[in-house]
Amino acid sequence: MGTNLSAILVSQEIEFERLAGKKLVIDSSNIIYQYLSSIRQPDGTPLTDSNGNVTSHLSGLFFRTTRLMEKGIKLTFCFDGKAPDLKKKEQERRKALKIDAKEKYELAMEKQDIDMMKKYASRLSRLTPEIIAESKELIEALGLPIIQAPSEAEAQSAYMVKKGDFYGSVSQDTDGLIFGATKLIKNLTISQKKKKKDALSFERVLPEEVDLAENLNNLGLDNEQLICLSMLVGTDFNIGGIKGIGPKKGLDLVKKHKKEFEILFKEAKWDEFFDYPWKEVYDTIKFMPTIDDYSLDWKNVNSEKIMDIMVNRHEFSKERIKKALDKLVKQQQQTGLGQWF
Repeated sequence: MGTNLSAILVSQEIEFERLAGKKLVIDSSNIIYQYLSSIRQPDGTPLTDSNGNVTSHLSGLFFRTTRLMEKGIKLTFCFDGKAPDLKKKEQERRKALKIDAKEKYELAMEKQDIDMMKKYASRLSRLTPEIIAESKELIEALGLPIIQAPSEAEAQSAYMVKKGDFYGSVSQDTDGLIFGATKLIKNLTISQKKKKKDALSFERVLPEEVDLAENLNNLGLDNEQLICLSMLVGTDFNIGGIKGIGPKKGLDLVKKHKKEFEILFKEAKWDEFFDYPWKEVYDTIKFMPTIDDYSLDWKNVNSEKIMDIMVNRHEFSKERIKKALDKLVKQQQQTGLGQWF
């Protein structure tokens, strides 16, 4: 779900050349879920091999990641760890939505309504342990580092960006900002298009850079006030936020009360909407566990391993995979691994 502050945030469209040579950390669950939802058959069913194994995530990870690597962007993938206790309600909400979508998909299938089948099928995407494990195996074969967060990947990514290990965090959500990511990169897609929300069509997009300091200055807030604003609007830890309070009204309330957060949430009538104190959500966000024990070690592409995963196991076109790999390997050989990474 994420925190939707987009209406009051400013961002800058950028060209891919701006990101060449920069290290970016990707919220893996976010992007793999995107691949599972968007890379599908005409009737909405995911790509599969002849054994029925889902391969949409592998297609997205391989083809889109290699194209970004060709542009000189230095990628690292960060994976979620244990979800905070407060996220259980959000997980239950998502489960209920999938059950509803499954029923509507089956009804559309009975009517052979292809558009509706595609619409609801995309909502059935699920990150299984097998999908995550195979995604990690492919990422490692591409020579890219993997970081396992102790809890939320976006919090770990934000922490590493703040430390200066990365230029920015890649995600379609703005949650990275409330965790303190100094820069957020959105729409990092080579095709320069993304699926419209709740629609079957696509829209043209360019990568966007969201600068935390610039936005805090524009909003007249500090990091702690931004957390409170996000809580008023709604986070994964207090779903839906306070009824009737959107980003603009929430901003006015936060600025009115400045650092008097107890008074802020009392006026917002927090207790009428949630059966747990606002401070519990605030502390969950502000003190989300992160680690310093991680390795940023980029390696050469393991072509043999990738061919085994993509071609031998899952029947992707040998010619397509080899063509992409040959281009990437040649680039690494010409520039040298040290310069390339």
